Amino acid sequence: MIEIFRGLRIGYAMTGSFCTFSRSFAQAELLRTMGAELIPIMSHSATTVSTRFGTAEENTAQLSEICGRDVMTSIAEAEPIGPKDMTDIMVVAPCTSNTTAKLTHGIADGAVTMAVKSHLRRGKPVLLAIASNDSLLGSARNIGELFNRKNYYFVPMLQDDCINKPASLVAEFSMLPQAIEAAMKGIQLRPIIYHSSSG
Repeated sequence: MIEIFRGLRIGYAMTGSFCTFSRSFAQAELLRTMGAELIPIMSHSATTVSTRFGTAEENTAQLSEICGRDVMTSIAEAEPIGPKDMTDIMVVAPCTSNTTAKLTHGIADGAVTMAVKSHLRRGKPVLLAIASNDSLLGSARNIGELFNRKNYYFVPMLQDDCINKPASLVAEFSMLPQAIEAAMKGIQLRPIIYHSSSG
């Protein structure tokens, strides 16, 4: 698997599912050790909202340090990604229901959505790591729509708490490298939704 990541240019975008940031950072670090080049992008919420999972400044700085470059935070910074052919694959990890809805409807109103739109102009893969409490309710239609869109792929996901949050789905972040490898081959890693063996 490692061979495919050497020199692979990954747009690494994060949106505001703050409780999954630590898992996303861990995968970003892993991808770097595997030889990938990461181009960091963060949404407005990710770079301006401080929570018990870290301040906005801390989270932005951490992604920048992992990737070894400044984080793109504006539409103007993200727009050249496609025209300049800067990425081989675009990863959004985590991808919130809000971002999913915008991607479904072609809305590019921030750094992450513009990065995806710009990247897609070259017909390259986009990989979403869904993290949303309403994935099986309000967001289900949008996720289903993207299942049927060319060039969109998903990190396999599970119901993280089917008793207390019955509509919640969260990507299994540890499967991100395998999902990237599959997406680069035009394959959706399956099962897309599964049950934890410990649950």
